[in-house]
Amino acid sequence: MSKPLAVVAVGGNALIQDESHNSIPDQYEAVMESVKHITDMVEAGWDLVLTHGNGPQVGFILRRSEMASREVAPVPLDYAVGDTQGAIGYMFQKALHNELMRRGINKPVVTLVTQTLVSKDDVAFANPCKPVGAFMDEQTAQLRQKELGWTMMEDAGRGWRRTVPSPAPLEVIERETIANLVSQGYIVIACGGGGIPVIRDEKRELKGVEAVIDKDLASALLASQLGADLLLIPTGVEKVAINFGTPQQEWLDTLTVAKAQELLDQGQFGVGSMQPKVEAILGFVNASQKQGKNASGLITSPQAIKAALAHQSGTWIAP
Repeated sequence: MSKPLAVVAVGGNALIQDESHNSIPDQYEAVMESVKHITDMVEAGWDLVLTHGNGPQVGFILRRSEMASREVAPVPLDYAVGDTQGAIGYMFQKALHNELMRRGINKPVVTLVTQTLVSKDDVAFANPCKPVGAFMDEQTAQLRQKELGWTMMEDAGRGWRRTVPSPAPLEVIERETIANLVSQGYIVIACGGGGIPVIRDEKRELKGVEAVIDKDLASALLASQLGADLLLIPTGVEKVAINFGTPQQEWLDTLTVAKAQELLDQGQFGVGSMQPKVEAILGFVNASQKQGKNASGLITSPQAIKAALAHQSGTWIAP
């Protein structure tokens, strides 16, 4: 009997505890902590595909690129995403190998550079609104706009930042390779940062584009393409709440698809925090139903994963 398959989507911010702990060694410490809880899933009998965010890390690469621009050519955004897939994948791959070895589990781990297809006609390309990279003053922002053709926006009173499109993911190019590796017993680290965004040109050839893809949406797409049983999104809280931060705050144990959609429509989940996670899980569960599968989604903190899988914590979203 085959093992159940989970796609676990770790956020890029999960690697950075705060502004004073953003070095590579600090990030690896955070990875090792996350990996302890992820390895609990392996012990419990799950096959795993691990995805991860890369927002802060891409920002660091772009900042270094800007600072060195007088000496070396700047790094295109799609290459920066590829860079982070290798670097963050390496951290998870090494930490998982060591944790599995400590527990006497013989299971190989591999990181796969992953491309995600988007449409060149996606409306996001006409409205580049996703901020990336470093903050800068208005004068520098205007100079970048003039010299490099960047679009810029003022970001919450903290300064000006470059903005890029965030198109919808349509297809994970390497999905069959990922499925084959999972069937051979590998833990696969894939779709880092939502995948490297690519389009098909007039010749049907792949071409990288200057954009970023939402990690949770790409993870949901990959999970449905793999026929996964579970999409798990670790976050900073054990459960999802409604009326968050008010006296009426209520933690949620389980949600049906219909109830989750109703709460989304009411604006109960933060646009930049919980909303995209709930939307991603709804997309995955709905797609799985169309495939005739009874898959579920789970949102919880890394530390609560073991308890959540036993339905003692976390917020479950199911048909």
